[in-house]
Amino acid sequence: MSIKTRAVPAAVSVTAVAVITAILWYVELTTAKPHDPVFFYLLPIILIAIIYGSRPAWLGVIAAFVCADFFLYEPLYSLDISSRVEFGDLTCFSLLAGIGVKCAVELFRPATKFPEIRSFFPKR
Repeated sequence: MSIKTRAVPAAVSVTAVAVITAILWYVELTTAKPHDPVFFYLLPIILIAIIYGSRPAWLGVIAAFVCADFFLYEPLYSLDISSRVEFGDLTCFSLLAGIGVKCAVELFRPATKFPEIRSFFPKR
């Protein structure tokens, strides 16, 4: 497996988080601030988990956590978490995204053949 084929899922994950961050940041600067903006990252991260697996999705969770803290929560352009509410939002997002990644990977895993089950059924 070449490095290019291994880097594509990570690049897609980081790009998806960057696009969502740019949209939310623009909305926050031009109009009213969205309530709990970090939760807009959940659907794309779950889709990345379904398509590419858990490692790129976990990279997306970490990138979303950092980008949301840096660009969307006060104080802007700082990784300082100023209130308990923001810390709770980011923590709940991380837990919910982790559960979503784990469930998506398990639910959409390719079916495997179980040789021990075949021994219970008679051959035709």
